[in-house]
Amino acid sequence: MSHSITVADLATRLGLRFAGDGTLPLSRAAEPADAGPSDLALAMNPKFGDTLRAGQAKAAVLWDGADWTSFGLDAAIFAPRARLAMVGVTAAFDSGPDIAPGVHPSAVIDPTAEIGDGAAIGPLCVVGARAKIGARVRMAAHVTIGADAVIGEDGLFHSGVRIGKGVVIGDRVIAQPGAVVGSDGFSFVTTEKSHVEEARETLGADVAAEGQAWLRIASLGGVVIGEDVELGANVTIDQGTIRPTRIGDGTKLDNQVQIGHNVVVGRHCLLCGQVGVAGSTVIGDFVVMGGQAGAADNLSIGSGAIIGAGTGVLSNVPKGRAMMGYPAVTMQTHVEMYKALRRLPRLLGRLSGKE
Repeated sequence: MSHSITVADLATRLGLRFAGDGTLPLSRAAEPADAGPSDLALAMNPKFGDTLRAGQAKAAVLWDGADWTSFGLDAAIFAPRARLAMVGVTAAFDSGPDIAPGVHPSAVIDPTAEIGDGAAIGPLCVVGARAKIGARVRMAAHVTIGADAVIGEDGLFHSGVRIGKGVVIGDRVIAQPGAVVGSDGFSFVTTEKSHVEEARETLGADVAAEGQAWLRIASLGGVVIGEDVELGANVTIDQGTIRPTRIGDGTKLDNQVQIGHNVVVGRHCLLCGQVGVAGSTVIGDFVVMGGQAGAADNLSIGSGAIIGAGTGVLSNVPKGRAMMGYPAVTMQTHVEMYKALRRLPRLLGRLSGKE
């Protein structure tokens, strides 16, 4: 989108009320203290009032009901929900990566691949045999699309993205640099029962010291990703063993999220940085997993569940349950356990007669 927009046009796009000079042009969004005369200052909370006065902004996004004239502004947009307003504000000033239209001369496109109308394919990209690239897809430098992959319309693939053979991706998907979709699943087995299996059955008692060689199970299932999905930098999604690994519509994966083979992630989930989901676990719709949370294999996490940061999910989680800790317990129980843990030194001191 354009880097210049008037106050009135931006307010219309946001669906918000404005006051003052609607013809005032805006070149970028800025924090109040850093804003210049052509910038839009983002001051959606009263605590930014003093820094707004100290800056040079002529226009600002303010909290609902703010006395905009007291800040020396020429115009103001009023936002009842600050973070919701940020969606439209940032979109208005985000031009995206600079990818020239058409196919760059250095790109390698297999003759059997299909490239949709208006697609932009950057330098040193590779598109494999029989792959299908949808209309208006934009691919930055060094993107690789494997054979038989299908990419929907209006996608954006930043530099270094790797899409494996046979992966199916829906419309309007965004993949940040280094995302890898369709790598082999981490599936290995031993000829006889392994010491890992013994540990599971006996809870670690009398595990044989001698190990065995691991035999590789090939991954044949591929990956299917829905529409409006976003993949953060260095996300890795393994393909399924026989059936596909699936990511539902609208789901957002943060940087360094790892999705194991056969995993199913539902619609509109939010998986934050360094979340790891082990093979064959099924996650429902609208699930949120905080940073560095993890789920063991072959589990079920119900729709609407909230998994706190650093939580280790080792058993099934019911629908709508908020969980925290390792192993995961309900958030309220975890808080009580933490309080009790903090009291232990004093309690032990009393028992020992030192207090």
